Amino acid sequence: MIQDLRPKQLLDENATHLEEKRLTGESLHEGSFLKIHSDKVITSDGCKSVREYAVHPGAVAILPFINENTLLFERQWRYPINRSFLEFPAGKIDYGEVPIAAAKRELLEETGYKADEWAFLGEFHPVTSYSTEVIFLYMARSMTKINLQKTDDGECIDLLTLSCDKFFNFIENNKITDAKTISMGFWLLRYINGKFFPTWRRY
Repeated sequence: MIQDLRPKQLLDENATHLEEKRLTGESLHEGSFLKIHSDKVITSDGCKSVREYAVHPGAVAILPFINENTLLFERQWRYPINRSFLEFPAGKIDYGEVPIAAAKRELLEETGYKADEWAFLGEFHPVTSYSTEVIFLYMARSMTKINLQKTDDGECIDLLTLSCDKFFNFIENNKITDAKTISMGFWLLRYINGKFFPTWRRY
């Protein structure tokens, strides 16, 4: 049986009656980025079932302020959906890397910007039914352009800016459909309305 690479279980006293127990597990695919596992489980009502899911290394996403009312975005091609997407900067966490270090690295590599102040927003699970992926969400401000983009080979990204109002308008009109970007819009709206007070730190 292969190692269980799911996140360590967090105690949820309200849902212990729903827990599924892992019996065995096998690897269906080992790619350069994702692993696909298939586990046999016993569900909470005693039935045996199979759970197939992707093992993901985790990622970060950054909501970057050019100024108080201007946000930095990326547009890039997303092959599985076969079109371009307007998104906040984001990227996977390298092995052994802490999330804030990954966020700083991704912002600099993808945009050429360095941010002096960072605020952690929370965690986001984009596809709980078939992936272990967790995305750590950050705000960044006091930004300085210090470099050109240093993207990976084959990673082609356009940079553009939008006002906060235009960002919300794009969500409302289905011009932004990327899940992590929309979820960060929640935090931005709370921040603008004075209902969320991020803890800014210098790294």
